[in-house]
Amino acid sequence: MPKMKTNRGAAKRFKVKKNLIKRGSAFKSHILTKKSHKRKANLNAPHYVDKTNLDSVKNLLCMR
Repeated sequence: MPKMKTNRGAAKRFKVKKNLIKRGSAFKSHILTKKSHKRKANLNAPHYVDKTNLDSVKNLLCMR
């Protein structure tokens, strides 16, 4: 049986932390002048993959 290969795009986007999978946040790369400080700070806070998507992300990362 061949080796399972991790999806390299997913490997670059997700980090595994204990039992959670950390993800990035959208809307924080440009046009930042019109966004409030509070909104930008919330975008920089850590975000985690939702439980409804956890199984599919684990499949991409070969964690099953």
